[in-house]
Amino acid sequence: MDKKTEIQRQDIMPMADYGLVRAERRKKITELKRHRRLAIGPDATFYFECYDTMLHQIHEMLWIEKGGDAQIPDELAAYNPLIPKGRELVATVMIEIDDALRRAVVLAELGGFEETIFIAFNGKKTIEAIPEDDLDRTSENGKASSVQFVHFPFSDEEVKAFCDLEVQVTVGIGHPKYGHSAVVNDDSRAALIKDFAA
Repeated sequence: MDKKTEIQRQDIMPMADYGLVRAERRKKITELKRHRRLAIGPDATFYFECYDTMLHQIHEMLWIEKGGDAQIPDELAAYNPLIPKGRELVATVMIEIDDALRRAVVLAELGGFEETIFIAFNGKKTIEAIPEDDLDRTSENGKASSVQFVHFPFSDEEVKAFCDLEVQVTVGIGHPKYGHSAVVNDDSRAALIKDFAA
């Protein structure tokens, strides 16, 4: 069966039915996300998305906002681009700082950080992330948004390297004010490898 890369209208459950299975669905998606989460430095977290995480997100948005059928096209348009298309990884990147004052200070200094995100193989920077182009997430005064969406495009050779557990894979941010990286562990690699088409 082909890997699903796009959510269709018929994939969306009626909200009455979703309400009956919501608790179980949320439990399953929490388990799925466990190995798709990567902390980079003290404040940034990468959440690697897939068909299932985006399908869940659409259902949750419909459940919470109660927009009915009229809301569905907007949700599909917003979340379908974040499903990996076979030769990429896609991540939601969040700057997670509880203290509002410190968050404001940090974001004011992080303008453009979404342009400095990368994946490295054995310490050599290879893949530069491409920010989602739905809107500019750095303001004119240089303040970064606390939520970014990035795509990592892979060549066939890079997919092979990612799948080779002898090769160390790191994800990093190279911004002058936030230079951090983290190794992708084997459990996360196994989860993310499923995002690539055979």
